[in-house]
Amino acid sequence: MGDPAAHHARPTTPTTMDGMTNTDAFDAPLTLDQDAVLLLIDVQKGFEDTAFWGPRDNPRAEQRMAELIAAWQATGRPIVTVQHTSPAGPLAEGTPGHGLKDFVADVTPALHVTKTVNSAFYGTPDLHAWLQERGARQVVVTGIITNVCNETTARMAGNLGYDAVFPVDAMHSFDMTGPDGTTVPAADLARATATTLHAMRFAKVVMTEQVLRAAKA
Repeated sequence: MGDPAAHHARPTTPTTMDGMTNTDAFDAPLTLDQDAVLLLIDVQKGFEDTAFWGPRDNPRAEQRMAELIAAWQATGRPIVTVQHTSPAGPLAEGTPGHGLKDFVADVTPALHVTKTVNSAFYGTPDLHAWLQERGARQVVVTGIITNVCNETTARMAGNLGYDAVFPVDAMHSFDMTGPDGTTVPAADLARATATTLHAMRFAKVVMTEQVLRAAKA
Protein backbone atom coordinates (compact mmCIF):
# COMPACT_ATOMS: atom_id res chain seq x y z
CA MET A 1 0.00 0.00 0.00
CA GLY A 2 1.09 3.58 -0.58
CA ASP A 3 1.66 6.06 2.15
CA PRO A 4 -1.77 7.38 3.28
CA ALA A 5 -0.13 10.68 4.14
CA ALA A 6 0.66 11.16 0.48
CA HIS A 7 -3.01 11.84 -0.16
CA HIS A 8 -2.82 14.84 2.15
CA ALA A 9 0.49 16.30 1.02
CA ARG A 10 0.80 19.96 0.13
CA PRO A 11 -0.23 20.58 -3.48
CA THR A 12 2.38 20.84 -6.17
CA THR A 13 3.10 24.25 -7.60
CA PRO A 14 2.14 24.35 -11.29
CA THR A 15 3.89 26.83 -13.52
CA THR A 16 1.83 29.75 -14.73
CA MET A 17 1.87 31.07 -18.28
CA ASP A 18 4.87 33.34 -17.72
CA GLY A 19 6.95 30.67 -15.99
CA MET A 20 6.18 31.94 -12.50
CA THR A 21 5.04 29.30 -10.05
CA ASN A 22 2.13 29.71 -7.70
CA THR A 23 4.60 29.45 -4.83
CA ASP A 24 6.54 32.43 -6.20
CA ALA A 25 3.35 34.47 -6.42
CA PHE A 26 2.28 33.36 -2.95
CA ASP A 27 5.53 34.37 -1.22
CA ALA A 28 6.16 37.63 -3.08
CA PRO A 29 4.66 40.98 -2.06
CA LEU A 30 1.31 41.52 -3.75
CA THR A 31 1.54 43.00 -7.22
CA LEU A 32 -1.20 43.23 -9.80
CA ASP A 33 -0.83 42.57 -13.50
CA GLN A 34 -2.18 45.27 -15.79
CA ASP A 35 -4.69 42.70 -17.01
CA ALA A 36 -5.51 41.19 -13.60
CA VAL A 37 -9.15 40.08 -13.72
CA LEU A 38 -11.61 41.01 -10.97
CA LEU A 39 -14.17 38.23 -10.45
CA LEU A 40 -17.46 39.35 -8.87
CA ILE A 41 -19.08 36.04 -7.99
CA ASP A 42 -22.81 35.73 -7.33
CA VAL A 43 -23.35 39.24 -5.97
CA GLN A 44 -27.10 38.72 -6.17
CA LYS A 45 -30.13 40.17 -4.42
CA GLY A 46 -31.33 36.75 -3.29
CA PHE A 47 -28.58 36.64 -0.68
CA GLU A 48 -30.38 39.44 1.16
CA ASP A 49 -33.08 36.93 2.16
CA THR A 50 -31.94 36.38 5.74
CA ALA A 51 -34.98 34.22 6.48
CA PHE A 52 -33.56 31.71 4.00
CA TRP A 53 -29.81 32.08 4.52
CA GLY A 54 -29.57 33.09 8.17
CA PRO A 55 -27.00 35.41 9.79
CA ARG A 56 -24.02 36.61 7.77
CA ASP A 57 -20.63 38.05 8.58
CA ASN A 58 -18.72 41.07 7.27
CA PRO A 59 -21.38 43.77 6.72
CA ARG A 60 -18.79 45.86 4.83
CA ALA A 61 -18.28 43.24 2.10
CA GLU A 62 -20.32 45.10 -0.51
CA GLN A 63 -18.49 48.35 0.23
CA ARG A 64 -15.17 46.59 -0.28
CA MET A 65 -16.34 45.08 -3.56
CA ALA A 66 -17.47 48.52 -4.73
CA GLU A 67 -14.02 49.94 -3.90
CA LEU A 68 -12.39 47.23 -5.99
CA ILE A 69 -14.78 47.87 -8.87
CA ALA A 70 -13.86 51.55 -8.80
CA ALA A 71 -10.14 50.73 -8.79
CA TRP A 72 -10.53 48.34 -11.73
CA GLN A 73 -12.53 50.84 -13.72
CA ALA A 74 -10.03 53.61 -12.97
CA THR A 75 -7.12 51.51 -14.22
CA GLY A 76 -8.88 49.90 -17.17
CA ARG A 77 -8.53 46.36 -15.86
CA PRO A 78 -11.12 43.73 -16.85
CA ILE A 79 -14.07 42.80 -14.64
CA VAL A 80 -15.96 39.52 -14.89
CA THR A 81 -19.39 39.17 -13.33
CA VAL A 82 -20.73 35.74 -12.41
CA GLN A 83 -24.39 34.94 -11.81
CA HIS A 84 -25.75 31.77 -10.21
CA THR A 85 -29.04 30.13 -11.13
CA SER A 86 -30.67 27.70 -8.68
CA PRO A 87 -33.61 25.46 -9.59
CA ALA A 88 -35.60 26.96 -6.70
CA GLY A 89 -35.20 29.38 -3.82
CA PRO A 90 -33.94 32.97 -3.69
CA LEU A 91 -31.57 32.55 -6.65
CA ALA A 92 -34.06 30.92 -9.03
CA GLU A 93 -34.21 32.40 -12.51
CA GLY A 94 -37.12 34.77 -12.97
CA THR A 95 -37.22 35.81 -9.32
CA PRO A 96 -36.09 39.23 -8.05
CA GLY A 97 -33.35 37.53 -6.06
CA HIS A 98 -31.72 36.16 -9.19
CA GLY A 99 -30.72 39.66 -10.23
CA LEU A 100 -27.34 41.17 -9.47
CA LYS A 101 -27.15 43.76 -6.70
CA ASP A 102 -27.42 47.25 -8.13
CA PHE A 103 -23.78 48.28 -7.70
CA VAL A 104 -22.72 45.22 -9.72
CA ALA A 105 -25.57 45.39 -12.22
CA ASP A 106 -24.32 48.88 -13.13
CA VAL A 107 -20.94 47.45 -14.21
CA THR A 108 -20.28 46.77 -17.90
CA PRO A 109 -18.21 43.58 -17.60
CA ALA A 110 -15.62 42.28 -20.01
CA LEU A 111 -17.38 38.92 -19.56
CA HIS A 112 -20.58 37.78 -17.86
CA VAL A 113 -20.66 34.14 -16.79
CA THR A 114 -23.79 32.23 -15.79
CA LYS A 115 -23.51 29.02 -13.80
CA THR A 116 -25.53 26.42 -11.92
CA VAL A 117 -22.72 24.93 -9.81
CA ASN A 118 -20.22 26.33 -7.32
CA SER A 119 -17.19 27.07 -9.49
CA ALA A 120 -17.12 30.04 -11.86
CA PHE A 121 -14.93 27.85 -14.08
CA TYR A 122 -17.97 25.63 -14.82
CA GLY A 123 -20.18 28.20 -16.46
CA THR A 124 -21.14 29.79 -19.75
CA PRO A 125 -19.13 31.22 -21.45
CA ASP A 126 -16.08 29.21 -20.42
CA LEU A 127 -14.06 31.39 -18.03
CA HIS A 128 -10.87 29.36 -18.36
CA ALA A 129 -10.96 29.55 -22.16
CA TRP A 130 -11.58 33.30 -22.03
CA LEU A 131 -8.64 33.85 -19.65
CA GLN A 132 -6.40 31.71 -21.84
CA GLU A 133 -7.36 33.64 -24.96
CA ARG A 134 -6.46 36.90 -23.23
CA GLY A 135 -3.25 35.52 -21.76
CA ALA A 136 -4.44 36.58 -18.31
CA ARG A 137 -2.74 34.79 -15.43
CA GLN A 138 -4.07 36.61 -12.35
CA VAL A 139 -7.60 36.56 -10.92
CA VAL A 140 -8.91 38.44 -7.89
CA VAL A 141 -11.77 36.49 -6.34
CA THR A 142 -14.60 38.39 -4.59
CA GLY A 143 -18.33 37.95 -4.06
CA ILE A 144 -20.67 35.59 -2.22
CA ILE A 145 -20.34 33.03 -0.50
CA THR A 146 -16.80 33.04 0.97
CA ASN A 147 -16.59 29.33 1.77
CA VAL A 148 -18.73 28.07 -1.10
CA CYS A 149 -18.48 29.54 -4.61
CA ASN A 150 -15.59 31.86 -3.82
CA GLU A 151 -13.47 29.16 -2.22
CA THR A 152 -14.33 26.63 -4.93
CA THR A 153 -13.38 29.10 -7.66
CA ALA A 154 -10.12 30.04 -5.92
CA ARG A 155 -9.15 26.39 -5.49
CA MET A 156 -9.78 25.70 -9.16
CA ALA A 157 -7.90 28.82 -10.20
CA GLY A 158 -4.88 27.66 -8.22
CA ASN A 159 -5.10 24.16 -9.65
CA LEU A 160 -5.28 25.57 -13.18
CA GLY A 161 -2.09 27.55 -12.62
CA TYR A 162 -3.51 31.02 -12.12
CA ASP A 163 -2.23 33.48 -9.55
CA ALA A 164 -5.37 33.64 -7.41
CA VAL A 165 -5.77 36.60 -5.05
CA PHE A 166 -8.41 36.33 -2.33
CA PRO A 167 -9.31 39.61 -0.56
CA VAL A 168 -11.20 37.99 2.27
CA ASP A 169 -12.92 41.19 3.41
CA ALA A 170 -14.52 41.67 -0.03
CA MET A 171 -16.92 38.76 0.46
CA HIS A 172 -19.14 37.25 3.11
CA SER A 173 -20.53 33.98 4.36
CA PHE A 174 -23.51 32.74 6.39
CA ASP A 175 -23.81 30.63 9.53
CA MET A 176 -24.06 26.95 8.59
CA THR A 177 -25.05 23.80 10.47
CA GLY A 178 -22.83 20.74 10.30
CA PRO A 179 -23.77 17.05 10.30
CA ASP A 180 -23.57 16.92 14.10
CA GLY A 181 -26.14 19.67 14.41
CA THR A 182 -23.63 22.31 15.50
CA THR A 183 -24.08 25.72 13.92
CA VAL A 184 -20.78 27.28 12.92
CA PRO A 185 -20.71 31.10 12.78
CA ALA A 186 -20.07 32.66 9.37
CA ALA A 187 -16.91 34.39 10.59
CA ASP A 188 -15.43 31.06 11.68
CA LEU A 189 -16.22 29.51 8.31
CA ALA A 190 -14.57 32.44 6.54
CA ARG A 191 -11.52 32.09 8.77
CA ALA A 192 -11.30 28.38 7.96
CA THR A 193 -11.48 29.14 4.24
CA ALA A 194 -8.75 31.77 4.50
CA THR A 195 -6.57 29.39 6.49
CA THR A 196 -6.96 26.52 4.03
CA LEU A 197 -6.33 28.62 0.94
CA HIS A 198 -3.28 30.19 2.58
CA ALA A 199 -1.77 27.07 4.15
CA MET A 200 -2.26 24.89 1.08
CA ARG A 201 -1.24 27.65 -1.33
CA PHE A 202 -4.36 27.72 -3.43
CA ALA A 203 -4.50 31.51 -3.28
CA LYS A 204 -2.86 34.61 -1.84
CA VAL A 205 -5.18 35.68 0.98
CA VAL A 206 -5.10 39.44 1.50
CA MET A 207 -7.22 42.39 2.55
CA THR A 208 -8.88 44.78 0.12
CA GLU A 209 -6.61 47.65 1.13
CA GLN A 210 -3.59 45.65 -0.07
CA VAL A 211 -5.24 45.11 -3.44
CA LEU A 212 -6.15 48.79 -3.76
CA ARG A 213 -2.56 49.81 -3.05
CA ALA A 214 -1.26 47.33 -5.62
CA ALA A 215 -3.78 48.57 -8.20
CA LYS A 216 -2.34 52.10 -7.91
CA ALA A 217 1.30 51.01 -8.10
